[in-house]
Amino acid sequence: MAHIIVVGNEKGGAGKSTVSMHVATALARMGHKVGTLDLDLRQKTLGRYMTNRQTFLAAQGLDLPSPSYVDLPEVDHATLKPGENVYDHRLSAAVAGLEANSDFILIDCPGSHTRLSQVAHSLADTLITPLNDSFVDFDLLAHVDTDGETITGPSVYSEMVWNARQLRAQAGLAPIDWVVVRNRLGAQNMVNKQKMESAIAKLARRIGFRVAPGFNERVIFRELFPRGLTLLDLRDIGVAQLNISNVAARQELRDLIKALNLPGVSVTF
Repeated sequence: MAHIIVVGNEKGGAGKSTVSMHVATALARMGHKVGTLDLDLRQKTLGRYMTNRQTFLAAQGLDLPSPSYVDLPEVDHATLKPGENVYDHRLSAAVAGLEANSDFILIDCPGSHTRLSQVAHSLADTLITPLNDSFVDFDLLAHVDTDGETITGPSVYSEMVWNARQLRAQAGLAPIDWVVVRNRLGAQNMVNKQKMESAIAKLARRIGFRVAPGFNERVIFRELFPRGLTLLDLRDIGVAQLNISNVAARQELRDLIKALNLPGVSVTF
């Protein structure tokens, strides 16, 4: 069976689609068969990223390792039994269609609470939650007191992950490996950064997730999107000498892939 990676939280702008595209493409470049789904049926940022990649590579005559991408299939409502949810069937059909030819299936969730996102989380073998290094984003995981240090309770998103874990346990499936990825870390070791690090460490022990390094804020990520490229594709399109920022970003991606500890993956870039 394919290992299912879900990238999700309930807040936009945390870098979910950037993380999704780079993780999926990195796995493909290491020789793994990767299928992808975008559950943000309105925005479809990952879907557009993948389309941009196909268009650019075709125009340049390039054949680079790439994940596959499919849209959720439509389902005839007449075939549904009373009480069945059409989105459950669409997601199940998409996963089943990818599974036979995939080592990994990566599912990018929307930055909001939807039925599709809820079901996807219960399918996750590995859950990646990108988080900007800010207490505004930390509120996604838990509520804190005015001191910025005392955790007063879990958030609705943490409760959704808990429910997904319970569903998997009831079905006899392996526990979700939940990895919170700290994105857009500041270069300076400021007080806010130190408080965030302390709060995340406390919460990780309390509700059971691991913490992994993410990406610093870099212009390169915004520049890559229109061509559907990732950091690992730069040399293939003729960038012979990477600048210091690009080299550092590649190392961040390498560190993230290592931290995910995915089955059968040995980092080779």
